[in-house]
Amino acid sequence: MPPTPLGKFRLVALIEGCSFMLLVCVGMPLKYLAKIPEPNQVIGYAHGGLFFLYCILLAWAAQSRRWPLWWAGVAFAASLLPIGTFLLDPSLRRELKEESLAAASIEASIRLPSGRGRGVG
Repeated sequence: MPPTPLGKFRLVALIEGCSFMLLVCVGMPLKYLAKIPEPNQVIGYAHGGLFFLYCILLAWAAQSRRWPLWWAGVAFAASLLPIGTFLLDPSLRRELKEESLAAASIEASIRLPSGRGRGVG
């Protein structure tokens, strides 16, 4: 994954989605059905920290990619649904692929010739 704001946001979005699913599918049943609240506290704190990081990286990615406000809102709303970040991921993956192709194209266009085979050096 490239070290860009979008790449970092996508990675945290997937981890945050996993923590949300863990909270809903493991933590809540343990707390309310088995009356074991301790795992829910640990999972809840981890998910809260990841959600905070998600919001920060969302703002960074939205600013760096110049996303319209409505798209940043969609990305935020995705974090409120248990599977929302997984539904958002194909769009992020597609944009990340376009970003890396554009970066490779720019890099190839500014690469200087090495001078080999031309009697230089």
